[in-house]
This record gives sequence, C-alpha cells and structure tokens, in this order.
Amino acid sequence: MPDVEEKVPLKDPGDAECRSCKPETSAPTREDRSGPEAHPACLKDTVDNVSKLSNKIGMNHDFHMEEKVSPPSSLKGKVKETMHNDFWDHLKEQLSATPPDFSCALELLKEIKEILLSLLLPRQSRLQSEIEEVLDTELLRRKAEHGALNVPLLSKYILDMMTLLCAPVRDEAVQKLENITDPVLLLRGIFQVLGLMKMDMVNYTIQSLQPHLQEHSIQHERATFQELLNKQPSLLDHTTKWLTQAAADLTTPLPTCPDASDSATVACSSPNEAVGSPEPPSPTMVLSQGFLNLLLWDPANEEFPETLLMDRTRLRELESQLHQLTVLASVLLVASSFSGSVLFGSPRFVDKLKRITKNLMAEFDSRPEEAMRTVSEQVSQEIHQSLKKMGLAALSGDNTASLLGQLQNIAKKENCVRSVIDQRIHLFLKCCLVLGVQRSLLDLPGGLTVIEAELAELGQKFVSLTHHNQKVFGPYYTEILKTLIPPAQALEAEVESL
Repeated sequence: MPDVEEKVPLKDPGDAECRSCKPETSAPTREDRSGPEAHPACLKDTVDNVSKLSNKIGMNHDFHMEEKVSPPSSLKGKVKETMHNDFWDHLKEQLSATPPDFSCALELLKEIKEILLSLLLPRQSRLQSEIEEVLDTELLRRKAEHGALNVPLLSKYILDMMTLLCAPVRDEAVQKLENITDPVLLLRGIFQVLGLMKMDMVNYTIQSLQPHLQEHSIQHERATFQELLNKQPSLLDHTTKWLTQAAADLTTPLPTCPDASDSATVACSSPNEAVGSPEPPSPTMVLSQGFLNLLLWDPANEEFPETLLMDRTRLRELESQLHQLTVLASVLLVASSFSGSVLFGSPRFVDKLKRITKNLMAEFDSRPEEAMRTVSEQVSQEIHQSLKKMGLAALSGDNTASLLGQLQNIAKKENCVRSVIDQRIHLFLKCCLVLGVQRSLLDLPGGLTVIEAELAELGQKFVSLTHHNQKVFGPYYTEILKTLIPPAQALEAEVESL
C-alpha cells in the first residue's frame, strides 16, 4: 500500500528524522509565539485561504478531500520513499537489538494514540478513556525501561480499535493488516491505513458542516464585499459594464458561419433564441448571458466583474474544459458522417475516438494544426480498421481525403462545425442555468449526445459556481438590472431566487 500525503495536517513517521525519531510538529516554538499583529501579511493570507476554502466547499455539494500520492518515478516520490524506508529500517534495527531499543516505537505509539483519539466522536467518551489508558505514554515508557513493552500485543489492540472506528470502505484494508506478523511492517501498514481513516473523518466532517459552511461563506463574502464597496463606491463599475454588455448581446444577432461546405451534416444557424424577439430580455436571461460571456472572456480585458474575481481561476478552468469538449464533439461529428450508423453505434468505437482526441488535447492549445493532423490520421486509421473488422465497405480515396481535410480544418477557429458545436454547448449551458442540468440533458442539441457524460460534468460545475455567486451577490445584481430593464420586466428582477 503506498504512503499517503494528505491535504490536511497528518504527521507521518516517515517524515521524521530517521535517526532522531522526533515526530514532526506544527506547534510554534517559544520564539515563534508572537501575536497576530506581528505577522499581518501571514494572517491576511490565512484568512484569504480560509475564505477561498469555505467558498469552494459552499458551492460544491460533492466537495471532498483526497489523498495525494507522489508518482514513484518522480523525484519527490523517490526521495520520500527513500526517507520512509530508512526510517522503518532504523526502527527494525532498534527492535532487533539486545536489549531492544523502544525509543522510536514509543514515539510511534504516541502518534497512533493521538490519531485514534482524533477519530472519535464527542459522545464516545468511554472509548476515549480506554485508549488513553491502554496507550498511556508514561505507562508505556516505564514498561519499555523494564523491557516489558509488548509491541505485538499493542498492535493487536490498535487493529481492534481501527476495526471499530473505520468506515466500511476500510474494512478490507484493516483485515489485511491482521495477517502481517512482522511488527515493523505491521506498524507501517497501521500508519498508512490510519491516514486514510483520518481523511475519511475529514470528509465526514465536511459533509456534516457543508450547509453551515455554505451559509457562512455567503454571508462572509457579501459582508466583506460590502465593506470594500463602502470604501470604494466605484467597485461595481466593471460588474455594471459586464451586465450591460450581456443585455446588448441578447438583442444582437450572432454571426453565422460564412461557409457550410465542410460542415458535414450540420446546418449553420445560430441557436440564440433571443435574437429577433420583440420583447426586452428578462433579468434571468441577462444574467445567464453574462455568465456565459465569462467563458469567452478576453484575457487582455482587465475589466473583469468585481463580483466574480474570486471565481476567475475556476472560470478559466471551465473555459478550457468547454474548449476541449468543442473540439472533441467536432471530431466525433465529422467522424460519424464517414463511419456510418452501424459503426458509430458501437460504444467501444466511439470511446476509442474519444481517447485519441483527448490524448492530444494538451498539444492542441499550443499547436492546433499539428495536433489535428495527428488526430485526423489516427481517426482515419481507426475508421478503416473498424470497417474492415465489421465486414463493411471501406472508404474510397476521395472520402478518406475529405475526412482528413474536414478533421484538420477543425484547427481553425472559424471552422463551421466547430462554431456550431460551440454555440450548441453554450445553449446547453444556458439551459442548465434556467432549467437545471438533468432537465437540460433530456433534450441535447444535435451533435452533443456523444459527449453527454462530459457535458453533465461541465454543466454541474458551471451551475454550482454561478448559483453560489448569485446567492452572494444577488442583491447587487438586482439593483443593476433594474437600471437596464424596463419597469415591467424589472418586477421579475429577483435574482436571488434563480
């Protein structure tokens, strides 16, 4: 079982100095115990980090912490593995000595005791007393001085306690430890599984507190923003400009594709249903359009809405994910027109084309022409091989050349297939904001059904982010939208209830 590096503080015996057996500690030294006023910058960073974490947990109902394991081939992984092996080898030498040296073992048992106590719920006072009694540090130290410290027996007690406290998902890991007879290997395994159990407790606590953290995050962000707004009245200027542009976009026709000759079977029409409508846009439509515009934000435009600055990094990630899905769906749409319904109806075949495209997505950002040239060759080869395996007619030379050309043209931003797919993904995301993700998935625009799972993930992330943002800044959006929308529509401008 690999060693675990958690995103929460967990002291690992393998990170201790190999010859000193001194466990890591985050407690400040006497010299470091100055007041917060001595470290204003550090304190501000801590507050900002807590606020960001609270924001992240509040907007993501599925938020959870995960253990992070460094790849064994990486430098960090190799260094860590070497340090851990050195430590455990040293412990083995101590326990094998005559008489045995229990100094490191005592430190490990003390560490295990603290972890077990941290896994208890407040009502488990009896177990707390039992653990403190059995693993009492001074008692164990006196036994060690008299050579009477029974490490295997203590390990058995620890395993029994782990079986009692662990989540069902860890039962198998704990049971495997019971078959280990070597005391050093057993202690090492105990630490690894305890690390997983502590992560389980962290995620359980997060889920329990999630509603409270969400409400706290909303109130805290709004109060903080209001304080800044009181000091700087112009703080909503960029936000006002952003919503003004969104309202204008809803009454301006989107540009259509000038050339449909290479668009496979897709008609080049705009999916924007608001265009040409005689009625002014509603507040819901304006705000939804504004959120969609953030996924097309020009990096050179520094007038980013003030109310979304904390979410800017996540929006960039969503923009990148949307871009990748646009290319992926475009490739699949072109490939489907040459593969035929029988071949493209095979989930295995479609998954293979997805893997081919996704594997080259990182290269597409920097070298789109080269990436699509490689994609076109591999997709063409896969189609030829699959048609042959299924006993279907092979593509003619002209069709093969057309397939390669249409796939390579996807590298161009103005490519018609790519433009239409991009518009349809934006239409899907707009529906997600108004109707919800699940309802929007029931009636996907053409060409998107093959990426339904990927769209569901993108849509859920986008809705969670925007929903949390509306909860925080809804009152400010309401006041701005009242100045942009005629009085009849302004009555609907209760943005908080979206």
